Amino acid sequence: MRKLALAAGLGVALSATPGLAQDMMEGSKLDGDYLIVGLGGVYMPSYRGSDDYTITPFPIVKGELGGIGINPRAGGIALDLIPDADDAKIGFSFGPTVTYSANRARGIKDRVVRAAGKLNEAVEVGATAGITGYKLLNPYDSLTLSADVRWDVAKAYKGMIWTPNLTYTTPLSKGSFVALNVGARHVDGKYARYYYSVTPGQSFASGLPTYNARKGWESITAGLAGAYDLDGNLLNGGFSVFAGVAYTKMLNDAKDTPYTSLRGDDNQWLGGVGVAYTF
Repeated sequence: MRKLALAAGLGVALSATPGLAQDMMEGSKLDGDYLIVGLGGVYMPSYRGSDDYTITPFPIVKGELGGIGINPRAGGIALDLIPDADDAKIGFSFGPTVTYSANRARGIKDRVVRAAGKLNEAVEVGATAGITGYKLLNPYDSLTLSADVRWDVAKAYKGMIWTPNLTYTTPLSKGSFVALNVGARHVDGKYARYYYSVTPGQSFASGLPTYNARKGWESITAGLAGAYDLDGNLLNGGFSVFAGVAYTKMLNDAKDTPYTSLRGDDNQWLGGVGVAYTF
């Protein structure tokens, strides 16, 4: 039921997985093991809270191999170790996830923020879990409530984040689908202090006022994504194009930090386009 997808890698908003009826799945490229690979470009802030934007390439990998689902994350991947039955009305997902983040580690355009010093790259490892309802408004749509919990293991911020998400997906035709997502991001004190505090040393180097950030809800996000198969049939594999846009509102100390309030913008936009191939 959850085998039809083209994920744009723009966070969970573009990582949707709409379902199709079993009679449509039989004999298709998505009936059994399959793999979707692609490449796109994303227009995004140069750091979380920045008002400077940059274009960054990103890869896509999604599929199912041996009953294990492979799902993209922004800068990473997640596995689903619980396969759903083809006729399931309710499905569950659970598995490991790993992501990479270069937030304020490179590509900082703002000279003042750059003067405060580059941060270390983070590698986040954790778990993802979710529940999906199928066939809600039509025979092929789905609604998924999920959450990721990840810890930094690369000794950057050395803390934890968790991200709940709600995603609705539906095909528009045999060759296209759309996905709508809303989500949030909660960070612990270690994350908040690392990315949003301004230490005395950073203040001296940059001229920004000192600031002590605390844990809490960092942001909320809404996104819209879609894909279209170039021959009008997503089920037979081949090339597809995808696109998506997302809006993020920074909250609490992530909004009030001088990196955002004085040098950036708490309104964050992200958009991307790309091409993928289904094997």
